[in-house]
Amino acid sequence: LLDRVGPRRTNAVLLLFAGTGALVFSMAEGLTGLLVGRTLIGFGVAACLMSSIKAFTLWFPLERLPAMTGRIMFVGGLGAISATVPVEAALQVTDWRGLFQLLAVLTFGAAAVVFFVAPEKRDDRPHETFAGQLRGTASVFVSPLFWRIALGTTLFQSFNMSVQGLWAGPWLVDVAGLGRQAVAFHLLALGIATMCGFLFWGLLAARLVRRGIEPMTVLIVSCAIYMGVQLLLVFGASDLALLIWIGWGFFGTSGSLAFAILSQQFPAHMTGRATTALNLLVFLTAFASQWLFGVIVNQWPLVGGGYQPGGYSVAFGVFLALQLCGFVWMVGARQT
Repeated sequence: LLDRVGPRRTNAVLLLFAGTGALVFSMAEGLTGLLVGRTLIGFGVAACLMSSIKAFTLWFPLERLPAMTGRIMFVGGLGAISATVPVEAALQVTDWRGLFQLLAVLTFGAAAVVFFVAPEKRDDRPHETFAGQLRGTASVFVSPLFWRIALGTTLFQSFNMSVQGLWAGPWLVDVAGLGRQAVAFHLLALGIATMCGFLFWGLLAARLVRRGIEPMTVLIVSCAIYMGVQLLLVFGASDLALLIWIGWGFFGTSGSLAFAILSQQFPAHMTGRATTALNLLVFLTAFASQWLFGVIVNQWPLVGGGYQPGGYSVAFGVFLALQLCGFVWMVGARQT
């Protein structure tokens, strides 16, 4: 749809599903209603980031893609921040149902702005048939170039997402021994670092490319530092909790450069399919990572209702080893 009808209309319509999902979620009286609402939300926001990247490929020269992608992810990082201290404060005056009703109103408003205010720009290529679009999608998945970029970066992006979205909070409680307010503060710092990281790596890559340094080189160096941060979690360095999670957010976001790198390697009329193919792999791997992390920490008996520090160390170690394999693959991709 992004390649066929454009990012503006695709994203605006899908956001209506997200707003409806938030309403359904807020009014749910059982598990079925919660699942339906959550499914609509997930379906509705599925094109938000990808539609932005598609729009950038239409409106901006290729060398600006890393900077533009970093900026949109910086804005998207507001979501990570809003889910910490602001939500904690909002729950003093309303409940979770009220929060989701507010989100529904904001989402419907965003859909209206995207549809009625955002400008339209279409490429000059003739429309493909539906069969032609499917062949184009298949060509992405059989492209050696796609897998050279996707296989290595998927591991970094997905694990960063799965831990930040689920396991960072429990680690702060079970390993660092922090209370609820302290956990919210650390997660807020993580969210701010994530926003800054998105903006920094995109701008840095755009600046360095003018000096002949490719974005893939920036990605490799930053991922190496990111693995060093994770090594501290393997050793359970809870006394450095704040610095660790700031580093996690800042360096972990460098994996998003892969979307700009991939967009530069495919023609403009294919970028929607190329970037969503990568995004599909990232989300599937993120879900699997969240589940596998839980399987690992559950191998140790619960203590006081929480997981044991040893389980966290092993889980982080397993995923660090997997990312090391991806890192070796990325280095090979850079040489290729």
